[in-house]
Amino acid sequence: MNSFDHQQEPNKPMDDAADNRLSSDTTSEFSQLIDKALSRRQFMAASGVLGLGAFLAANPVNNAFAAMSKNQLMGFEAIPASTEDNVTVPKGYRAEPLISWGDPLFDNAPAFDPSGTSSSSSQALQFGDNNDGMSLFPLSDNRAILAINNEYTNYEYLFDHKGKMLTADDVKKAQAAHGVSIFEIERKGSRWSVITDSIYNRRITANTEMELTGPVAGHPLMKTEADPSGRTVFGTFNNCANGETPWGTYLTCEENFNGYFGSSSEIAQTKDQKRYGIQAKDRYQWHKFDERFDLAKNPTEPNRFGWVVEIDPMDPSSIPKKRTALGRFKHENAALTVNADGHVVVYLGDDERGEHLYKFVSKDKFNPNNKMGNRELLAEGTMYVAKFGANEGEMKGTGQWIELSHGKNGLTPENGFADQAEVLTFIRRAATQVGATTMDRPEWVAVHPGGKHVCCTLTNNKNRGVKTNQPVDAANPRANNKYGQIVRWMPAGGDHTASTFNWDLYLIAGNPGVHSEGLNAGSDNINIDNMFNSPDGIGFDAAGRLWIQTDGKYSNRDDFAGMGNNQMLCSDPDTGEVRRFLTGPIACEITGLAFSPDYRTMFIGVQHPGEKSKPSHFPDGGNSKPRSSVMMITREDGGIIGA
Repeated sequence: MNSFDHQQEPNKPMDDAADNRLSSDTTSEFSQLIDKALSRRQFMAASGVLGLGAFLAANPVNNAFAAMSKNQLMGFEAIPASTEDNVTVPKGYRAEPLISWGDPLFDNAPAFDPSGTSSSSSQALQFGDNNDGMSLFPLSDNRAILAINNEYTNYEYLFDHKGKMLTADDVKKAQAAHGVSIFEIERKGSRWSVITDSIYNRRITANTEMELTGPVAGHPLMKTEADPSGRTVFGTFNNCANGETPWGTYLTCEENFNGYFGSSSEIAQTKDQKRYGIQAKDRYQWHKFDERFDLAKNPTEPNRFGWVVEIDPMDPSSIPKKRTALGRFKHENAALTVNADGHVVVYLGDDERGEHLYKFVSKDKFNPNNKMGNRELLAEGTMYVAKFGANEGEMKGTGQWIELSHGKNGLTPENGFADQAEVLTFIRRAATQVGATTMDRPEWVAVHPGGKHVCCTLTNNKNRGVKTNQPVDAANPRANNKYGQIVRWMPAGGDHTASTFNWDLYLIAGNPGVHSEGLNAGSDNINIDNMFNSPDGIGFDAAGRLWIQTDGKYSNRDDFAGMGNNQMLCSDPDTGEVRRFLTGPIACEITGLAFSPDYRTMFIGVQHPGEKSKPSHFPDGGNSKPRSSVMMITREDGGIIGA
């Protein structure tokens, strides 16, 4: 996920009136009702932000985790906010780098060259840039494979000329810095290290061959002059967050793919291109040396990106598969759970202001006794989009999942959808057609290990209450939302395939040091010692601790005074308590989360330290060039992280 500061503006009006301003009465009506009429304590009662215990009291489930007290669940001392250029963890913990951008993944790979003059062939053998989502696949107690996204790259550090004099090889180097890095690690004592001669090590880049699968494969929307079959795609990029499957594969999610396409010629931008932000002006200038990214020459090429890609980390020769059944949008992560009836359910957020929250339900069922037989479960199924409802004046309620199948709910040729391939390729337009709720940038989704509730971070939205298609509502209760919130839902009857759910707001981020009352002070579980903005990465561990990572404003002034650098927090879902666990270096984002099988090592990502030339020298110190890195967090006593 790209950071708060350079998240692209949504360029996708619902109609010609979408950019109009709301009247002041319309904008403030909901905010006045909630923000002024309720104290923080009253807000907690009205919204249901009372911890999982209160949520489950009205929705009983058989969940052993819900009975654990906060002292049993979180056993570390919270740390203060920081503006230092390092990773800080609680007393009794240590943080060490595992791997950084440019480190060798193979025996024949060169060492990192900080000059910015290294070649594309060197980068292709090294760990990619701006690591994001990750998953760990155990081989034994002390050996494992890590699959880690490399989302994008910063030209100010990648090249000595800072991207101002690109060559064809420079573009290839940038493409090689993207994608996914897969490599084996080994633990000796308490420390893990990379095995550079492992047979599992692999770089997947913007030029790796991939197969399109599902309803869109072979459709005219996927066909290009180079691929008249519409079934073979080269590359994946802007890989944000991730997921993993119980059959042992890795899911990498394509997010802001639009920034890679451009043209030196004028193009007639279609409404669908505008909705996804695809235009002649691009960010990375790849089209100048690789005509695949020139919209004038290859107008359908962007349709082949914005998907979830399934990769087998155990087979370096396998061809990754783009799963078109899961829809095309700016994917954050893919949170997978196996429902009680065996259907696989995947929750998905579309990370742009005013976009939507989705759910996929597989057609076939998971068979725990046939691992290979599950390999095509994500090839076919049904997509749904969320609509949140609430009683007047409350920020909790019920919601529904609206089916996104051709011929249903207005998804017809008369409304511009010729077939299911068009529904999935332009699923944002389909979500608008069925009246889904526009959300404050849905980022990561996480399913509780008990399976009974799900959380999604809504990171921020400056357009809320400003653009007509994004009015203030119960799930998104603040105009010009600077701080973000976490929405939580429980499927009806504990059935993730159900069409309805109950929901509340798990927390409202805010700054009680600046705002003494109202929603910008945050919910009652937010205080001066744990405040943060822009929750982004999120995940549960096996014990049910909820880990929250931030990608927000690190100015440490004005509305963000006292918040310091981006951070990671831990929360008890039963009580709602939140403690700060980790702070990152200057101008970074904290992202990516994985654990060793025994939960005695946590792996987290530090992305883009020193972005926009901020004064970071992480992780090497001195006057070194800052590098995105994966950190290992362990306890000095060898204990379980967080306990």
